[in-house]
Formats: sequence, structure tokens, C-alpha cells
Amino acid sequence: MTVSVWTSKDVARKIVNNEELFILDVRNESDFQDWKIEGRNVEYLNIPYFELLDGVEDILGKIPIGKEVLVVCAKEGSSVMVAEMLAEQELDVAYLEGGMKAWSEHLEPVKIGDLKDGGEMYQFVRMGKGCLSYMIISGKEAAVIDATRMIDVFTEFAKSKNANITHVLDTHLHADHISGGREIAAQTNATYWLPPKDAAEVTYVYEPLEDGDVITIGNTAIDIHALYSPGHTIGSTSFIVDGKYLLTGDILFVDSIGRPDLAGLAQDWVGDLRETLYSRYKELSEELLVLPAHFMIIDELNEDGSVSEKLGTLFENNHGLNIDSDEEFRRLVTENLPPQPNAYQEIRETNMGKINPDLEKQREMEIGPNRCAVR
Repeated sequence: MTVSVWTSKDVARKIVNNEELFILDVRNESDFQDWKIEGRNVEYLNIPYFELLDGVEDILGKIPIGKEVLVVCAKEGSSVMVAEMLAEQELDVAYLEGGMKAWSEHLEPVKIGDLKDGGEMYQFVRMGKGCLSYMIISGKEAAVIDATRMIDVFTEFAKSKNANITHVLDTHLHADHISGGREIAAQTNATYWLPPKDAAEVTYVYEPLEDGDVITIGNTAIDIHALYSPGHTIGSTSFIVDGKYLLTGDILFVDSIGRPDLAGLAQDWVGDLRETLYSRYKELSEELLVLPAHFMIIDELNEDGSVSEKLGTLFENNHGLNIDSDEEFRRLVTENLPPQPNAYQEIRETNMGKINPDLEKQREMEIGPNRCAVR
């Protein structure tokens, strides 16, 4: 049988559609346990490539009959060889083009909804990394929020909508992925906005994003209202868009809350985190649709592949919003922190403009799961 080639987009569509998928991951066990392709109907078999050099006969009994098998490795090469061996055994088999590196970089645009006077809100889902970026389009203008470093996806999408990117914003100084904000702004002559309390050490020019700032996109007055909301970082800023959407950055997620320790100041910032979640957000309309900058688990995806939930629903169901005492909140937050994101200090320095790693180094720095939430 011939070997098929699946792109990351193919895999993303299957996961969003809840299709059955059997994955043979041939990376080392530690890499597989740390980070893998996840889906509601995904089955896994992890056999390191070096154990299959003499053939695949010993694992045939572990592969379900009648299902297409997707072979995955880090960069593609090993999965091609294993897929070819399985095809010789008459299995229906494919490999992931570009491997897990490509999966980490894939962005899937999903329309969130319409805005007043013909505007639109889009979410860009980075399924392999858990990152969520946004584009607001109004008239001939667009704003991008929390962009990843794969900037062509944003510039080409705006072009397809006949819109010029005029504003680029980051909700905070990111520590788990490299922001594409500055580069998009440089390419498009857009204004780049960053919370000044997160920008004390940056080496570049930016527009300070202050509490209460209003940024208008296009000529239809879709306003982005900045809401100072510290806790994940000291400068973290949320945005209320068109009175309908609350972009929370890494402060509030659908299934969890943000971690306060990525600058080494967990004890200092945990109080800010509680103040934002339990006071500032409590003053907002419960009808606002929360749009976070990350998701943690595949179950947070809606049927269309987007990630969102009403603020009122989160106040009812999100455990991080239902801890009665300050003392208990402080204890639970500071004692339930996951491992630090891969290379997070280098990523912070890159986002400050202090270092400028090449593309391959940037890919290595970002490899791994999203770790921006309290468990």
C-alpha cells in the first residue's frame, strides 16, 4: 500500500470533527509523555523509533485493524521510514508532514462572531501549543492581539479580507511563546501596544497600553477598552471589545486561571491575581464572552474548534473563581504550579528584544506544551 501524507491542518480538522484517530508516535518516551497530539477520539501507541529499526512485525498486534494509522515523530524523517515499513505490511498508514515541529506551529482561524456595522472577530487556534490569537476586522482595518511568531498567517488573512493591520497588541509580555507583534507592526506600519509595567526592560519603541485606553478599529467604532488586570504578570491587561467580548490574556482560562510565577514573583503577584479575578472581573457583565490567550485541554474546544465561554458561566464552574478565602486561594495557586514553560527565560528576553535567536532556535525554545495555567 502507498503511504499518505497528512498536514497539520488535516489533523486539526479531524480533531475538531471528533473523528477517530490512531497515532503511532515514534519519539522517545519522555518527549511523548511531555507533549503529544491530543483529541477526544485519539488513541496512542508510543514506540521509540530506535526500537523499530529491525522491523515493525512485533508491534502489528498493537495496532487496531481497519483504522488508518498516523505515524508521528519530531521532524518527519523517522515517521516516513516507519510508515513505509507499515505500508509493506498492508496497513493503511500516513505520516505527519513536518512532524511535531509543524504541529506546534499550525494556526487554525475560526470566526468567533460579528461586530457592529459589519465587523468580525476571529480566533486563531494554535492547537499544538494551546495558544490563542485574535484578529478584529472593521471596514478596511484590522487589529491583531497576542500574535504568535508565525506572522504570515495574520498578514495573509488580513489581506484576504481586504484589510490593513493598523494596530497590534499584546495583553502582556509572554513567557511561553515568542510574540509576533513587533514584527507584524514593523511590516505593516501598525502601532504596537504593550502594557508599560511589563515593558520596563524592553529595547524597542512601543505605545503604552494604559487602563481605560480606547483604540478604535476602522470607521465603525469597534472600541477596544483596556482593562488593567495584573496577576499573571504585573502589567497584564484585558480588553473589552464591542461590549461583547472579554479578551483575558493569561489571567483567566475556560478551565483554569493564570499562574503568577513566571517572573519569579508568585508570592507578590498572587494577591493581584485574586484582585483581578474576584473584584475587577466581578464588576463586568456576566454576558461577556471570555476569549483567553490559551487553552489547557482539548475538552475546552467548542464544536467549531474555538475556545470561549460566558463570564457568568465561568464564575459558576471554574474552580479558580470559587475559592472562598484569600489564604486558601494563595495556597492553592502557589502550591499547584506546573513545571515552567520550556526556555521561558529566553522567550521573555526575546520578547523584550534583548536577544534575537534564529528561526531554528526559536522553534526549539517553543517546543512543548502550554504551561501558563495553575493546575
